[in-house]
Amino acid sequence: MAASAPIQLASGRLVLPQTPYQQYVYAYPHQKAYRRLENGPLLSELWRNEQLDSLSLYVHIPFCEMRCGFCNLFTRTGAPEDVTSAFLDTLGRQARVTREATDASGRPVRFLMSAFGGGTPTYLTPVELTRLCDICENVMGADLRAIPWSVETSPATATADRLAVLAERGATRLSIGVQSFIDEEARAAVRPQKRAEVETALARLREAGFPVLNIDLIYGIGGQTERSFRISLDAALAWEPEEIYLYPLYVRPLTGLSTRHDKDGRLWDEQRLRLYRYGRDYLLAAGYEQTSMRVFRRLGTPAGAPGEDASIDEYNQQAGMVGLGVGARSFTTSLHYTTDYAVAVPEVRRIIDDYIATPSEEFRRAQWAFRMDDGERRRMYVLQRLLETVGLPVTDYRKLFGTAPQDDFATEFALLRERQWLAADENTALKLTREGMAWADAIGPLFFSPLVNEAMASYQDK
Repeated sequence: MAASAPIQLASGRLVLPQTPYQQYVYAYPHQKAYRRLENGPLLSELWRNEQLDSLSLYVHIPFCEMRCGFCNLFTRTGAPEDVTSAFLDTLGRQARVTREATDASGRPVRFLMSAFGGGTPTYLTPVELTRLCDICENVMGADLRAIPWSVETSPATATADRLAVLAERGATRLSIGVQSFIDEEARAAVRPQKRAEVETALARLREAGFPVLNIDLIYGIGGQTERSFRISLDAALAWEPEEIYLYPLYVRPLTGLSTRHDKDGRLWDEQRLRLYRYGRDYLLAAGYEQTSMRVFRRLGTPAGAPGEDASIDEYNQQAGMVGLGVGARSFTTSLHYTTDYAVAVPEVRRIIDDYIATPSEEFRRAQWAFRMDDGERRRMYVLQRLLETVGLPVTDYRKLFGTAPQDDFATEFALLRERQWLAADENTALKLTREGMAWADAIGPLFFSPLVNEAMASYQDK
């Protein structure tokens, strides 16, 4: 992070990193900025003055059947049933303590949306998925059948019996990580799946009748060209998904690709930018609208539900989110909190084991956290809106903070204007141009505070 962070010169000007692919900003600040709290605040105090009638519920399931080469999410592979069962036991205990904390205000608690992410929630068996839904409904009080509810799945775990549970309980959006319909490209990304398996899973998803199907694709894989990318785009479009996410390939420390990645950085950036522009234009011509750098939604499709990998408009930190499960984050006005976090396999397993062994009493306090002051909340709001195609509404920002975003972040917006990445009309909303959106993963980190940059730079990868 430190090597690629924006550099501020003595003149006050920012110098943008050369790569367009610095960091995916789906929530601010990144979990690497969180630190362990000694005797952290009680959750009942944190939630006492929050708006409790419009919450989001996020549940993190840290299990997968395999680990993709590009993955740096908090997850372990091949967890036996005794581990998943013990995990659900603990999640139930955490849910009871958390609901007690929100109820302590004496005001009604209501969830407007929910998501199961990970990891791969459908790694759980049908019986375990049922149990998880029961915890969310009976303990947390989330009416899953009445709210937008998103679930992550994979080709190997999108089985008919699992999907039947999710359909019966009211899931409205299923997101499946395909990445590529070409077997050789999937193997290059260390995702050893066959296209036949992917097509079978997609058929099951469509048969189950979920209102929104999302297909994830990746560009920038070794040997990938416009021609091969079009094969995957056409294969995805054949299923008429309501959403398609296009992700640039990243190679991060402690992941499967990090030990064998020898691409020339400049040439790789050129490949990814070229494929991004090709995929963007192809989907726009196919009847999709772009809502962020990654998200393409079929015209007329309603927005989905939030998740750890969702776009910023869906992952609404302002509304308040309650997270359950090891690795899940919760957002209050003054504090963002979570559990310990890691990528390396031994550390992930240790943290999951520690979570399972955590006494219920310890869940009453925030553990790993980042304190949000007024300046950090302004940065979070800017990042939530600016990186979406609808842009940052200037009037709404003024109502919330009493100032104009162009004044609060004059240096950052000056750089965007200099690079012609900001649309000309700034009176109503600050919007990125089409080329600005292509550089969203470099623009987002421009707005990180020095405190966040320092905390991320000093974080020890594990």
